[in-house]
Amino acid sequence: MNGLDKRARAAQGGGDPSGTGSSGVSSGVPSGVSSGVSSGVPSGASPGVSSVVSPGVSSGSSSGVASGADPVKALMLRHRELCERAVDPLEIAAGLEAHGVTDRTAARFRHRDVFSLAEEMYARAGRPDEEEGAAGPSTPAGPPPARWALRSLLPGALCVGAVAALRWTTGELRLVVAVLGLLAVVGAVRLALGRGPLSSEGRSVPGPHDWRTPPGARTWAYLLVGYALMGDGLLHTGLVGGPDDLPDGGQYGDWPVTLTPLLALGLSCVPAAWTAHLFRTGVGRKLAGSRGLEEFAATARPLLLGVVAVHLAAVSGLSVLCAVLLDEHSTPAATAALGALLLIARLLTVHGFTHAPGVVLRAVGWTEIASVCLVFAGRLPGCGVLAGPVETVVSVWGEHAVPLLACAAGALVLLVHACRRLALASAHAPAAPRPPSDR
Repeated sequence: MNGLDKRARAAQGGGDPSGTGSSGVSSGVPSGVSSGVSSGVPSGASPGVSSVVSPGVSSGSSSGVASGADPVKALMLRHRELCERAVDPLEIAAGLEAHGVTDRTAARFRHRDVFSLAEEMYARAGRPDEEEGAAGPSTPAGPPPARWALRSLLPGALCVGAVAALRWTTGELRLVVAVLGLLAVVGAVRLALGRGPLSSEGRSVPGPHDWRTPPGARTWAYLLVGYALMGDGLLHTGLVGGPDDLPDGGQYGDWPVTLTPLLALGLSCVPAAWTAHLFRTGVGRKLAGSRGLEEFAATARPLLLGVVAVHLAAVSGLSVLCAVLLDEHSTPAATAALGALLLIARLLTVHGFTHAPGVVLRAVGWTEIASVCLVFAGRLPGCGVLAGPVETVVSVWGEHAVPLLACAAGALVLLVHACRRLALASAHAPAAPRPPSDR
């Protein structure tokens, strides 16, 4: 009777007839996986992984028995949608990595790395559109290079036209030309960033990342370019007691305007687009040939550093050329630092990491604004000490040292952050198309 009672209670409660309380996990659990897999999580797995696997797998039901005996199946149940819509194992690997699954965790699923685990999940997943024939990847290809290459030429071409018009006009007409040229250049930049490698069109980052460019980050980027245009002239004039009038668009007025950085940055949209394209295609090849997350990260970081170095060289060369053509005194290093800062911020943004670029751009912008404000605050009675640090920097290195130091420090911070974030396979995962509203 005691044995019958035990079997009856086990049948009602879903327990083990032997009374061990193993939650229905039979001896079908693979060797090397502890009894803690009753909920589908390998023992010792990280907390982030347990939250990935555990929902939907009850330890007392019949499905819990099957999942407990097959931990990989429990993981597939949790990521069923990812497995069904994946076009290759790399997409599954990127999704798993975004949820905290590492190579060490994959070893507890009896796989050498996340890529091997993703290959098994991809092979075992049933995709409903598999029988309709292999028509290629479901993700649409990006726009042809010729199309976005032409878009990247627009900002530089309009900058050349606006600068030439400013040189040929005087008085009130120059102000009208400056406003119209500024609006045209801003529109061309947004058009160039709306398609191609500098846009977030067609990208999807697994996880809670926001893929849109925050309006605040875009505003601060424009303000940094505006400081490169007029900030150095205002700082110099403020240190000598001016200005007494508004800027007239010339380099010899009471408030001088430097057109070289604007023209160089407008022309640098072309190398920025091509370097971003090289980074995207290079990362795609590295991702396809890598057999582990650490191996991919080790190859992606040098590629990112090389892309930034090429863009730095391109912006520096354009800055020197524009300064010679416009006969202006300009520091190529300051323009190159700003160009590198904007490129790294854009690369992070289009891959879904929007918080750090916004914070760094805001910090650099406030640094430049504060330097000008301290100069004018030093004119107040008893407040001369406020302008002391800025006067010291300018007297040693010149007015260009303020934006150079601020932009270089910001670019370095973002580069370190990008080397961590853009070395993740999940940052380059393809996904379903989304509306190109990031302009």
